[in-house]
Order: sequence, then structure tokens, then C-alpha cells
Amino acid sequence: MSRRPSAGGRAVTGVRPDPDLDPPDGIAARHRSDHGSAFLRFTDQLTGAAADLLSLAVPVDCVSCGAEDRALCIPCDRRIRHLTAAPFRAESGAPALMDVDGSVLLPVVAAGVYREELAQALLSFKRHGQQQLKRSLGRALAGAVRAAAEGSGEICLVPVPTSTKAYLNRGFSPVHLLLAGASQQLAGLPVADVLAKAGGSVLQLPGGQKGLGRGARALRVRGSMRVSRRGRAKVAGRRCVIIDDVLTTGSTLAEAARALHASGAQVTGAVVLAATRPPDAEGHGAPLPKTRGSRHDLEKNKPRKDE
Repeated sequence: MSRRPSAGGRAVTGVRPDPDLDPPDGIAARHRSDHGSAFLRFTDQLTGAAADLLSLAVPVDCVSCGAEDRALCIPCDRRIRHLTAAPFRAESGAPALMDVDGSVLLPVVAAGVYREELAQALLSFKRHGQQQLKRSLGRALAGAVRAAAEGSGEICLVPVPTSTKAYLNRGFSPVHLLLAGASQQLAGLPVADVLAKAGGSVLQLPGGQKGLGRGARALRVRGSMRVSRRGRAKVAGRRCVIIDDVLTTGSTLAEAARALHASGAQVTGAVVLAATRPPDAEGHGAPLPKTRGSRHDLEKNKPRKDE
């Protein structure tokens, strides 16, 4: 089992390293159901049957391969399960989370690498309102949370907030919705929704984070989050794990950790649905592998944060 240094000098076990740095030999397939209960499996089957009936009345295409009848077809759903079957440590690819001497400032567990069907599904979920994907993506996030929480004792999950502008544009917060999709598989892990945007007190730069280098990203989010007075009582002295959707340079997670530390929380790490390779100092993104889908605009594969 891989061991890597984490914040506080402890080693983190039970989570494999970055698959791009240490490719796995292979991942065995898993049973399609998420539940051990026969009743819950039967409920899942009824839900799937209802989705099939709905597709007859309102035809949809798979967001990944373009196949008809479902927002995410069975083969692409299976592929996402494969891509997220083995959560891994991802902070080494996020400059804001690593010290100059190579030590880890904030350990991060990712469900999968931001590519192929996982990238397509996540961006369709975020940008195009495909909330039918919440269950599949939430399942993947839940697996990463369980891997990160193993052996960590009592923790609470803290979602990263979305900006007001992004919320008004979308009508929902992607991270909160993903966490809601994961919640039934995370029984016993409380959620402390205490982070909020700092508002007008922070420097506002025009545009989004897409295309920004690590320095510009860090400047953009610095001081952008806070914990309310009421929220401080919920996290002070507690072990917290931050939840976000995509990891790029790590600036957003670093800012969330700063706000929580300032409120007396003990931030033990973070979990993301997908980790991508950060842009270089000039803002050029690392090349992404070709995706399997050919009928959709795969500009999707370049992540864009809200901040």
C-alpha cells in the first residue's frame, strides 16, 4: 500500500498515488449496484425503468457518446465507474498545495482524472444543467470520500461555495448537488455548509479562472472565502474535509482551508471528483488525451472554475 506524507507529518494509507505517475495494472469490474440491501437494489431498478419510460416520451442523447435514450448510457456509466474505481492522491499536481521543499500542505483525494467520459459528464452536469447525472457522479464522489475518511476518525464534510453569479446563471451549486447525490452512501458523515464567498471585501479580477496561471489564480481567490460567526461554532475544533468538484492548481482548496483554519477548524484534507493537470506559469493547459466521444464539442475538456 502506498504511503505519502500528509499535512501534519502523518502518512496517508489506503489511497493509491496519482495514476499518471504510477499507472495501475488494471481495475476489476464491480457490481453495478451501490447497495447491499435488496430493497434498495430493487428501488434502483425501478428508478432505471422509470428513466427508460421517460426517455420514450422525451428523447435525450448520452452526454458522452451521443447514444439515444439516456443522458448517460449504460456503457458510458460503466466507463465512469471504471475511471473512478480507485481514488488516488492528487495534491502533487496542484502547485498551491505543495511547499517549496516538496512537502504536502493539504492532502487531496480525487475520484478520477479529469478526462474522457468523466470530464464530459461533469461539464454537462455543470454547464448544461444535466442534473440526471447527479447520481452517477455523486456515487463516484462518495467513493473518494470513503477512501479519504478511512481511518481518519470523526470528520465533517465542508463543501466549497459557488459564486453568486454562477449560482444565478445555473440555478444550483454543483458541489452541493454532487454532495447531495453522494449523501445516501455516506451515512454518518455530517455536512457543515459553513463556507461562503467574502463578497465585496476581496479583490475582484475580471473574467473567470480559465487560462490563468498559478500566480493569477492564487491572487484571484485570496481572501475570497469566509466562515460566518454561526458557522464557526459548527467547525471550531472539528476535523474537516473540504469537498470540491475539480482540482486544478489547488488555489481554491487552499483558500477554503485558510478560511476554515482561521475559524478554528482542523482541516485534515480535501476530496474532489476529478483532478486535472494544472496550466503552466503562462496559463497554457497541459495537453489532454483524446476522448472517446466524437459527436460532442469536447471544448468541455478544459475546466473552468466559478471564482
